[in-house]
Amino acid sequence: MLGDSAFPPYFEHPLPSTFMRRFLLTLLLLGSGLAHAGDLPETDWLELMPKSDQKALEAMPEIDHNSPEATGTFTEKGGMKQAKGLPAVMYSTKTVASMNDKHIRIGGYPVPLESDAKGRSTLFFLVPYPGACIHVPPPPPNQLVLVRYPKGLKLDDIYTPLWVTGTLKIEKVSNDLADAAYALEADKVRVVQESDL
Repeated sequence: MLGDSAFPPYFEHPLPSTFMRRFLLTLLLLGSGLAHAGDLPETDWLELMPKSDQKALEAMPEIDHNSPEATGTFTEKGGMKQAKGLPAVMYSTKTVASMNDKHIRIGGYPVPLESDAKGRSTLFFLVPYPGACIHVPPPPPNQLVLVRYPKGLKLDDIYTPLWVTGTLKIEKVSNDLADAAYALEADKVRVVQESDL
């Protein structure tokens, strides 16, 4: 059970009301964009997590977000790595086998890793909620997707929601910033537009 909150327990902490309004608006944009964003149905982030992890996440106690890393940025070494001592589900790299080699469309937020000579992001993590790169703790590895997009996309703001379409692979990725359990070879990446509503 998630209790009285609509947010997963790892995300429960006081948020400024402006941030909360922006977050809820973004969820509305992503959710309602389904009907207008293309032929593929939207893949829900929970589809990337085995049922056992979903149950463990629902039963998890609230996490303390007042760690020294809370004031850091996602660009620092280890910026999205999980701290020690969290419930096991927060470290989970368990995947859903049926998602391997599946062509999907998923909405999320970018955490830029590499850019081309023109400043377009060609490699980034996609995360399920805005600010996952600066909030502690980050999502579990099976809720992070490494996106490879050789065409590149100009990203002005990490709080800008994206639609990413491509082939999902079960691939454990670890770098100085974070660990992910999936990678996606993107065919198309685009910013969610008002017209998607």
